[in-house]
Amino acid sequence: MMKPRQPQLNSSQTSSHSSSRGHLFYGWVVVASCLIFSLVLFGIRYSFGVFFKPLEVEFGWSRAMVSSVFAVYMVLGTLFAMVGGWALDRYGPKLVVIIMGTVTGTSLLLTSHVSYMWQLYLTYSFLLALGTGATYTVVMSTGSQWFFRKRATALAIIGTGAGLGTLIMVPVAAQLISTYDWRTSFLALAILAWALVIPVSLIIKKGPGEGGDMLYSSPMQSGVNNNTKSRSESRDFSLAEAVKTRSYWLIFSTWFAYSFCVHLVMTHVVPRVQDIGIPPVQAATILSVVGIMLIPSRVLVGVVSDRIGRKGPGIVCALLQAVALLWLIGCTNMWMFYLFAIVYGIGYGGIDPPIVAMVGDLFGVRRLGTIMGSLVVGWGLGAALGPYITGLVFDLSNNYSMAFLLGALLMIMSAVFIYWIEAPMGRP
Repeated sequence: MMKPRQPQLNSSQTSSHSSSRGHLFYGWVVVASCLIFSLVLFGIRYSFGVFFKPLEVEFGWSRAMVSSVFAVYMVLGTLFAMVGGWALDRYGPKLVVIIMGTVTGTSLLLTSHVSYMWQLYLTYSFLLALGTGATYTVVMSTGSQWFFRKRATALAIIGTGAGLGTLIMVPVAAQLISTYDWRTSFLALAILAWALVIPVSLIIKKGPGEGGDMLYSSPMQSGVNNNTKSRSESRDFSLAEAVKTRSYWLIFSTWFAYSFCVHLVMTHVVPRVQDIGIPPVQAATILSVVGIMLIPSRVLVGVVSDRIGRKGPGIVCALLQAVALLWLIGCTNMWMFYLFAIVYGIGYGGIDPPIVAMVGDLFGVRRLGTIMGSLVVGWGLGAALGPYITGLVFDLSNNYSMAFLLGALLMIMSAVFIYWIEAPMGRP
């Protein structure tokens, strides 16, 4: 078995290492800033489900039509994620974050004034995609650059932002809609985006690259499995080299399936609960429970992944999501929906840290923004097709059963994909 090669430290990194002894490693400050950033932007994204019924009722649109707004948003967000990954590698996270925060607030402000669908496509599908599309790429790539030994743990903490955003912002948006209207809720989200994201840009910064937290601690193996943990850590793949590996496409496919199901749930589970007569604010608590369960699951699985490897935790979490989606087909009252939310939240929360950490483990961190941005295409395609196909299934059959079954099958397939992932044996 090959022993992991410790990343070589240059003089500036060594100096930084020495000056940080006895003090808080700045990587953890970056983790906190990335968490806040993802909390706000993922919270905004996942709150779309509570706007679903109000838009459907006010404008008389079908569920497929309303879903198409989110689908176009995700397709465009994928394209902007690729651009954002390139910009991140070239200019660093500070400039990228301030632009994203400014555009996000502006898009939500304009969305609060729409009267026609084409306007919603422009302000939400296009502008909000421009503002939020690169969120995942920015936070995960930036976090990975700061850490080697505790990479999955750091990414897990950052990843709790999605859960906290769901937990906090979804019920807040639902309450504002219930108390005032959907326009006021969009306006409040705009103000929140400006108030929280723009200040984050002042403290976030690019990491030292290869080495990360090894600048202040001894290395520990972390990777895909015991035999291939660090084989690729010593070299950085270009995007052209990465796409020639089987593991790249297995991760791409896993993200597609995972995202298909996540956005299916985040967009349609609230309307599904409301269809049995549950009030909107109470229906939104299902997503809050998902968010609550996501947080400890993401942190725990991240720590476990750093200790025992990536594959096992990833496979278990994929299968938990499959089981939850099968259960969702037969849910008829609130306790059943809450049980779904608990199981799904654990699986959803836990799958992310090992899969994202694999990307840095396999391909290095120097061009991670570009590689991550390209992989997000799979995520974006799943996010676009999941809500849209689910809405179409409902319009054709007047129920969600076949869509939830499809989601479960995709997560079973993703468990197989994770099992097949291996570190590349060498540069193509």
